[in-house]
Amino acid sequence: MKYQSCFAKKNDLRKRKFLNIFMLIFNQIPMKHLCFLFTTCLLMNTIVFSQDSNSRLEKNKTFTGATSKNHSFKVIYQLDSNDPKVIQKTFRNINNSLKDPRLAGKLEAELITFSGGTEVMLKDSKYEDDLKALIEKGVIVGQCHNSLVERNISRDQIYDFVGVVPSGTGELILRQAQGWAIVKP
Repeated sequence: MKYQSCFAKKNDLRKRKFLNIFMLIFNQIPMKHLCFLFTTCLLMNTIVFSQDSNSRLEKNKTFTGATSKNHSFKVIYQLDSNDPKVIQKTFRNINNSLKDPRLAGKLEAELITFSGGTEVMLKDSKYEDDLKALIEKGVIVGQCHNSLVERNISRDQIYDFVGVVPSGTGELILRQAQGWAIVKP
């Protein structure tokens, strides 16, 4: 059985020579041998991939996390939701970071609230103790002024221990420019 290619019609001499050699070899091999050769290659590839996959699984099993020689780390947590699950997750994430032995004593953290997250800072919210506990651990806690204005909330309606920044997104932009990591749980 003879095979032709679109290369055969082109003027490129190198392509035609390669095609002629390939066709000569290909036409000399019976189809059953081609099938056997293809199946063998496929099986070998599967075996090699399987062995490689097993070694990757073993290597992954010993992974214990990133390490660093940095002396300090900075992170700002963004809270813009009033969903109690998101709020609790944010507090949990911050506390987990503070407890991480790789970061212990090296982490400067900030919590910035805006939009729906503003409700966390209201004096009648149930989060006063959580916020105070974060501040006692050294976390900076700030509220977006723009969100207060947009929601017609006065400064005296939020906890008096909360700092106020001109804009929450502005705070994120500045912190990122200063090299802080931004986390949005």
